Amino acid sequence: MAENKELLSVKLDLVFRLIFGDQRNTDILTSFLKSVLDIPEEEYDHITVADPYIKAEYPGDKYGILDIKIRTKSGQVIHTEIQVAPIPEMDQRSLYYQSKMVTEQLGSGQNYLMIKKVISIIITDYGLKQLSGSGRYHHQFRYRTGDGLELTNLVEINTLELPKLPLETDNTNLWNWMRFMETKDEEELKMLATKSTELKKAVGVLMELSADERTRMIAENREIARIDEVSRLNGAIRERNLEIARNALAEGASYDFISKITGLDFETIKRLKV
Repeated sequence: MAENKELLSVKLDLVFRLIFGDQRNTDILTSFLKSVLDIPEEEYDHITVADPYIKAEYPGDKYGILDIKIRTKSGQVIHTEIQVAPIPEMDQRSLYYQSKMVTEQLGSGQNYLMIKKVISIIITDYGLKQLSGSGRYHHQFRYRTGDGLELTNLVEINTLELPKLPLETDNTNLWNWMRFMETKDEEELKMLATKSTELKKAVGVLMELSADERTRMIAENREIARIDEVSRLNGAIRERNLEIARNALAEGASYDFISKITGLDFETIKRLKV
């Protein structure tokens, strides 16, 4: 690694994609998938990484979201991604993505029996509000009744919340992979590299990427673009809330009510009345 160069974060979408989404690194990807999923071992005998291109999340998106789409030996579809900024509609978004991965499997006139299992792995660098009551960092969701009766195993969503990862190991390979994504400490990475040949290779790939100036430039530019976009959206949301507050004040609404619907503090609302 280049001297005095800080390691790139695995949480950067481009870096995550280059480590786990490169067909040459299917051994790394397989080790990670095995740590999360409980699908049959033979499914990993032949896995392929699909959609190797950067896809925009919406028109005008400058940085997109680099997700990884995998097909297993029998044709099961696994989609994995890492999110560093909160998405309020994550549950709806996840459902939409899963629905697309199911429906795209069938052409006109094809039988429903051809549908293969679809699995999502969503890694977040923030806590999901829907799971705020749980201290576990890994959750698996399927279509089940309240008493555990399963309707189908054809759809599955796994969530991995990095902030909930305990500092002390729980002696699982999943914990090792999550720490690999979380830490930028070289000494800890060297320790993780001793846990398996796949982790050793992943650490090596991260070192190489961090030493490559072109990769650093692209990754850092994409991160700057992402931050700028988040800032722009936050600014637009604030302007919208200010306009709502002005209109509410004009209608005689109380500060307490306005604060509740906009999230603005009382001092900001008072200044709007002047």
